[in-house]
Amino acid sequence: MIRVLLADDHPVVRSGYLRLLEQTPDIRVIAEASTGEAAYAAWVEHEPDLLVTDISMPGAGGLALIRRVRLRSPTARVLVFSMHDSGPLVRQALDAGARGFLTKASAPECLVDAVRALQAGQPYLDPALPPSLLRRDPAQEAERLASLSPREFEIFRLLAQGHSPGECAQLLKLSSKTVSNQQTLIKEKLGVATSAALAHLAIRHQVISTAGA
Repeated sequence: MIRVLLADDHPVVRSGYLRLLEQTPDIRVIAEASTGEAAYAAWVEHEPDLLVTDISMPGAGGLALIRRVRLRSPTARVLVFSMHDSGPLVRQALDAGARGFLTKASAPECLVDAVRALQAGQPYLDPALPPSLLRRDPAQEAERLASLSPREFEIFRLLAQGHSPGECAQLLKLSSKTVSNQQTLIKEKLGVATSAALAHLAIRHQVISTAGA
């Protein structure tokens, strides 16, 4: 059974999602939320298998929600279901950690297909969107790397090499709290949610080698 959390600020929309998903024997909606803050609290409380969320919600919104969920649960499966389908917005959602993106104009069965795909560990993109959106933009990644301060870049390099925040603090003669806070900020700036993704980005841009040198 795939346990789903729904986050959308329109009750009628959530009701439609719920009916559609629960018509299938292998999917159950275990919680609903109308704001990013409430959705995060529900994620922590219920520990669902998958989050289906809109981008536009009161408060911090869907992108911040995705980042928070992925920082807490690096393997979290997040599907964005939005009325907006611009390429930059889709890319932002995927960079924040979403594994799938659907527009609200898509066929109803696409939602079920997307939930099942994400649960199986596969990404899912609305059939009407160009598949290239699933591929990262090296130029955009390079710009994000360039946005790091010298101190942030040094912490990023050490983390990518596999050092713990505590080890980074010792090497750089900083407090562990400072490095921990910097680690969170670095991940947000680079649009990554996990240490593995951070290391892969460093390797792609030759900040470190595959041997961690």
